[in-house]
Amino acid sequence: MQYLYTLSPIIIMLVLFYLLIFVPENKRRKKYGQMLSDLKVNDEIITRGGIIGKIVNIQDNYIILQTGPDRAKIKFDKSGISGIYSKAEENSVEYTENN
Repeated sequence: MQYLYTLSPIIIMLVLFYLLIFVPENKRRKKYGQMLSDLKVNDEIITRGGIIGKIVNIQDNYIILQTGPDRAKIKFDKSGISGIYSKAEENSVEYTENN
């Protein structure tokens, strides 16, 4: 019983460490993975190096990014993507009838 009193502060610190460090990290990692899987052609992204460009092609682990006024194409690993700068807009045209 005496061991329980001496170990309880360590156990409480380990539980708090887990809740403050690992749970938010797992949520962030899951959100980042979802963002990578939702990438589409024509999305504008920003890389970890600060390059902003439009996705031209998506492969398994790589993307081809078009950037700059000369439309240079760069091949990036998906893990090099920092975030989505702007989403590609759906080209949906609404048809309205005039009666």
